[in-house]
Amino acid sequence: MSLDWIIPARRIQKLPAYPFARLDELKTKAREQGLDLIDLGMGNPDGATPSPIVDAAIEALKNPDNHGYPPFEGTANFRNAITTWYHRRYGVNLDPDSEALPLLGSKEGLGHLALAYVNPGDLVLVPSPSYPVHFRGPVIAGGEIHSLILQPENDWLIDLTKIPDTVAQRAKILYFNYPNNPTAATAPREFFEEIVAFARKHEILLVHDLCYAELAFDGYQPTSLLEIPGAKDIGVEFHTMSKTYNMAGWRVGFVVGNRHVIQGLRTLKTNLDYGIFSALQAAAQTALQLPDSYLEQVQQRYSTRRDFLIQGLTDLGWNLSKTKATMYLWIPSPVGMNSTDFALKLLQQTGVVVTPGNAFGTGGENYVRISLIADTKRLDEALHRFKQAGIRYDSKPALFSSK
Repeated sequence: MSLDWIIPARRIQKLPAYPFARLDELKTKAREQGLDLIDLGMGNPDGATPSPIVDAAIEALKNPDNHGYPPFEGTANFRNAITTWYHRRYGVNLDPDSEALPLLGSKEGLGHLALAYVNPGDLVLVPSPSYPVHFRGPVIAGGEIHSLILQPENDWLIDLTKIPDTVAQRAKILYFNYPNNPTAATAPREFFEEIVAFARKHEILLVHDLCYAELAFDGYQPTSLLEIPGAKDIGVEFHTMSKTYNMAGWRVGFVVGNRHVIQGLRTLKTNLDYGIFSALQAAAQTALQLPDSYLEQVQQRYSTRRDFLIQGLTDLGWNLSKTKATMYLWIPSPVGMNSTDFALKLLQQTGVVVTPGNAFGTGGENYVRISLIADTKRLDEALHRFKQAGIRYDSKPALFSSK
């Protein structure tokens, strides 16, 4: 019997294929063809989760008290660990009972926040390029997206002066993210002060994604939105255990900030899920209590890879500045090639997987994102393959070998 009459909701029909799901399909086909892939596409940290975290999870699994439904708002111990960590890292005071909420990963929370606060037709400001859930979440909720096109000339910072007053007056929410995915851009404290003043003036809810703040290099310390006076009145901030603590598959994140906004998100989530398995919350609590020396090791790992790959790409004609944070490099496609064509050529001719910039919105066209999720030996192999395939960035259209 045909089921053609069962039609997905319009909100689903509006969504193109999720770029990373499409990448997975292409990678599967390439492996079936025998290619040795060097996967620098997703932001999926390599290596094991630190042993103290794994040990804490094992011990928590043995405790039958953790085998039932967890509290909707998360365990008190994990919420206290979140707020203690925030005070230690950023000097921000938070109430663990009302200003912190554990999440099934920050992506889940960022998407569900839109469902909790965006009505059909509401205007949402989202930078482009941006992490896809920042604009896909509001689209699923029926919101109207106003893209804020980021420019390299402005160091990939949002230019608040270019937002028309008529747009600002209509806007309900502004999603943003520094240190930034995908561009690796960082924002000075002055920018955060300006965006808080802008949001307070126009009564806009600020949603800041701080997932990469602990992956900072060369003494740079990113700013938390909540450090800015008055930010908690109009903002929330999301974080994840995935990147810093190699816990991507564990699906643990959290949101902190304005208690009323968090209560709205909590209300939605109580109707959709039962929260994070308590044993995982115990493991995440242990992660947040690791000494700063652990963070320094993570930072050293990624900064070493950053330096190695930037030097190698410089030898191939790219002119790249050292990034201050994140696990990514954001590089322009060779002259004459768009993002998708360049990414596909790399996959087909070298077996190196990168993410086309247009997966992050129209503002990402003509760039690709490279994740620093392989050791220098594999990065060296990737660069060797680039050279063998004749891949360079220079003033004339790229030439690829027919190999």
